[in-house]
Amino acid sequence: MNRPVLELSAPMRWLVLASASLGLLFDGIELGLMPVASLSVSQSLLAEGYTKGLGAEWFAWFTASLMLGAAIGGIALGNLGDRIGRTKAMGISILFYSFFAFLGAWAKTQEQMLLLRFLVGLGVGGMWPNGMALVAECWPSASRAWVAGVMSAGLNAGVLLISQLTRLSPITPDSWRWLFLLAGIPGLLGLFVLWVLPESPAWLARQIDSRASPRLLSGSGEEPTSLFSESLWRTTVLAMVLSAIPLVSAWSASKWMIPWADSLAGSSDASYKSVTQGWWALGATIGSFLGAQIAIRMGPRRSYLWISLGSIVSTLGMFLATGPLQSGFHPTVFVQGLLSTLFFGWLAVYLPALFPTSVRASGCGLAYNVGRFATALGVFVAGSLLPWFDNSYPKIGATCALLYGLGLIAAWFIPRKL
Repeated sequence: MNRPVLELSAPMRWLVLASASLGLLFDGIELGLMPVASLSVSQSLLAEGYTKGLGAEWFAWFTASLMLGAAIGGIALGNLGDRIGRTKAMGISILFYSFFAFLGAWAKTQEQMLLLRFLVGLGVGGMWPNGMALVAECWPSASRAWVAGVMSAGLNAGVLLISQLTRLSPITPDSWRWLFLLAGIPGLLGLFVLWVLPESPAWLARQIDSRASPRLLSGSGEEPTSLFSESLWRTTVLAMVLSAIPLVSAWSASKWMIPWADSLAGSSDASYKSVTQGWWALGATIGSFLGAQIAIRMGPRRSYLWISLGSIVSTLGMFLATGPLQSGFHPTVFVQGLLSTLFFGWLAVYLPALFPTSVRASGCGLAYNVGRFATALGVFVAGSLLPWFDNSYPKIGATCALLYGLGLIAAWFIPRKL
């Protein structure tokens, strides 16, 4: 059967890239929101019941709740993207995270905020696999490193943006609800994606093939339809491990830098935590873009190994060799952000390439978000262990930094060419 040629024009490809990048930028805003707002939210909602230990504990709970929601949303909405289309699932994801973030402005208790962060996480998790799959299928392979870099940088640009907004208008226990109102604006992008954005040509082509040959849908065609089929399960497991290591390490270790900065400097300078996050996010935006270029130039195995080593060294240096209010703290934070987020440029290049079209969004969603399940557990355990470390942020951060060392082992299982 002759299949019609399905190809996007150049303007449509740019529109897809811009929309997906904006979706990830707003995703980044959601990820960066609670690190700068958590202690102020807890002080406001707990009132006289607030203590430093409780503030750290609730920071861990809010983070774990978001990660758990992102894990579930990434798997469920990634699967939905393979079934109903990348753009529909991406639009739904954006509407989810913007709507429930918006409702956070009316939270009256910590428990209400905890539930809302979980619901926000569902959309945050669904954005990444569908956005990555959509762009990977709309742009030619010759542009892969550049496009993957732009997409990865978009996520951390969102963290950078929110750090600058909160630096100009510092978050305090008396002024934080406006930030959640602002987080509802991306809902407009979600509606645009649902109504206007074109669908992936590769996904549409597969629907045509599936209707012409139903065996493709039943699993007897050329492409596997199960991530754990005999031909794909090893790839799926490897993808989950490679995704989990940077996610668990980042949220269990490096994210403690923000409440650490706030706890030491917040009473005298409410904007210091935002400045700290801004330095990290600037490094992360550059690092996530360069990570794609480095991955292509060095190859998948060697680049993953060196990124793991750089992440260990820079994270230990941040927690053990400097500290908030010291002159070397922010430059060290910048370097740590740059090196530790090279991973995400790597994942943007190689994760979609591991899976065939039939299960690409599902595969990316499962691999990336199993890491978030592990992250939710890791952050919760790290928060629970804080009393063992005398509620010391640098001690818990330096200990969890050793998780990056798992990347040195995992790298040897990556094929030399992908």
